Amino acid sequence: MSNNSISDELIIETSAILSNKIGLENLSLKMIAEELGIKSPSLYNHVSSLDEIKERLMIYGWKQMEERIIDSAVGVAGYEALKNMCYAFFYYATNNKGVFTAMLWYNKFENDKNDKATTRLFNLIFKVMKTLNISDNNIEHIIRTLRSFLEGFALLVNNNSFGNPISIKESFDLSLEIIMTGIKSLEGVE
Repeated sequence: MSNNSISDELIIETSAILSNKIGLENLSLKMIAEELGIKSPSLYNHVSSLDEIKERLMIYGWKQMEERIIDSAVGVAGYEALKNMCYAFFYYATNNKGVFTAMLWYNKFENDKNDKATTRLFNLIFKVMKTLNISDNNIEHIIRTLRSFLEGFALLVNNNSFGNPISIKESFDLSLEIIMTGIKSLEGVE
């Protein structure tokens, strides 16, 4: 592949594929360059470091996650939309392990661009929850709870940390039902 045909998008898509395959921690500039069919120094025409690629992967992942979550909520409302959004999050996170790991770097790169990577997504969740007659304060707490559950559960799955033979999907389904029941108990509560 010629250097002229290498785009920033191709670099990030290639990095995403590689990190999902081998793990973000094993990703290297040399590996990305080899996959693109170029020499490592040529990557420096597009990126300054591996950390920059990881930052771009973080933004790429949150954007992809946002698209899937929006798609999952189209045509439904309320608790059905919220559950669909949670499943979309979980499936993306567990099917894109390397990118999801990069997504968890969001606080490491504190700036406006990176902050926006998650803002739209969580604003969408807030708007869906606002239709459930739950106070703004409780919605903020629920969003933290959902985020902790979704990110934590996905991390445990991605690292094969559940050692017993019980179905992961059944555990996720049950956990999500428990959380939804808890959310319902907050309707009309200030």
